[in-house]
Amino acid sequence: MHIRQASRGDASRIAEIIVFNNRLNFFPIFQDESFSFGEVQVLPLANRYLNDAKLLAQTWVYDDGVVKGLCVVKGPEIEKLYVEPTFQNRGIGAKLLEHAVSALGASWLWALEKNAGALRFYARHGFIPTGERKFEEDTPEYLIKLKRQ
Repeated sequence: MHIRQASRGDASRIAEIIVFNNRLNFFPIFQDESFSFGEVQVLPLANRYLNDAKLLAQTWVYDDGVVKGLCVVKGPEIEKLYVEPTFQNRGIGAKLLEHAVSALGASWLWALEKNAGALRFYARHGFIPTGERKFEEDTPEYLIKLKRQ
């Protein structure tokens, strides 16, 4: 298994993966240039990981010599799951998700209702909508809660 707890040395790579996934997956939905290309930047996010030991302890990376993906698990919630776009469709996300469930006891997550690719991915791995919805903070878009069957 190539999944391990993140370390401080992973901070910049984690930030890159999150920033690029945000721009590819969420900018087309939200169309918020100031957020996606202004507020969401690699250096500040990397610094957050460097300075927040608790966040770092909740982050797991897929590393086979190169950090290719990550998940952030807080108790039973999968807060984030991202794979470097260059390495998507290779089973890395599935391995991270299974690790979150099997090794860390995660059982649910929130997903953007308009992120069809993510919803298909989670459905393939046994996560189904609970019927619970909430607004994504400061947007008109909804998040839906998915729970592992």
